[in-house]
Amino acid sequence: MKRRDFLRLTALTSLSVAIGVDNRTNQAFGAAPAYDLAVVTGASPQKITSAAIDALGGMTTFVKRGDVVVVKPNIGWDRTPEYAANTNPEVVAAIVRLCLEAGAKKVKVFDRSVNDPRRCYVQSGIADAVKKAGGEVSYIDERKFRDVKINGSVLKSWPLYTELMEADKVINVPIAKHHGLSRLTLGMKNWMGVMGGSRASIHQKINESLVDISMAIKPTLVVLDAVRVLTANGPQGGNLKDVKKLDTIVAGVNQVAVDAYGATLFGMKSSDLGYVRIAAQNGFGPMDTARMKIRKISI
Repeated sequence: MKRRDFLRLTALTSLSVAIGVDNRTNQAFGAAPAYDLAVVTGASPQKITSAAIDALGGMTTFVKRGDVVVVKPNIGWDRTPEYAANTNPEVVAAIVRLCLEAGAKKVKVFDRSVNDPRRCYVQSGIADAVKKAGGEVSYIDERKFRDVKINGSVLKSWPLYTELMEADKVINVPIAKHHGLSRLTLGMKNWMGVMGGSRASIHQKINESLVDISMAIKPTLVVLDAVRVLTANGPQGGNLKDVKKLDTIVAGVNQVAVDAYGATLFGMKSSDLGYVRIAAQNGFGPMDTARMKIRKISI
């Protein structure tokens, strides 16, 4: 059974998100992690990424032998890593390696870039880092989008990328950064990179649309890259004065919870983000970070 077989048209419960689903059998696997989130700080992006996933039970909790895994970073912009416009390449590479060590058959990495993808993949450092880690990098093939019924509050259907929907496991690896419309780009907004069609058309009701898309794509794990964050002029950036080094990774299984905590990295409340507020109100995940079990580690 492929990922398309469990696209959700109804609310996801916290428990089902926490324990994960094997898409081939549609059965829950593993125990719920002891923590809602792991927040790790340290100088090495690779080490803090590994530590965050270890705090949630390790990659074998999420990836099983023989799985085809999609790791979805942000590779949208023709920027080098220091500008914090794309996901940190060391973070992406660390996740690819951990998946392969857990027994993944294949790890695919792609994104529907805004700028020329040939430049984005190279300038971001992600293409080279993923290849060295043993993953497969590919450009988005416009022929591989398929219309999917969503039945959301705004989006009733939308073309989504087939390779993501048919993967056994999906790991969302967004970078935390400013955005002019949604205020912040975090995990839920990162799904725009697997949307086909005219994505700009969702900008009129961007918060509701992001919730609709996010509830149609259920990640196995979310790893938020806050090694460097873009504090202004996002999502593309271009001025190093707008970049702040936090050396932080936030990992969790519920994308609403991860994004809720992500808001606090910018001095915001989770309720300041419309898509987090709407998702929480509809029971898709918690947004009150004070009530979450959070494992904080400094290495």
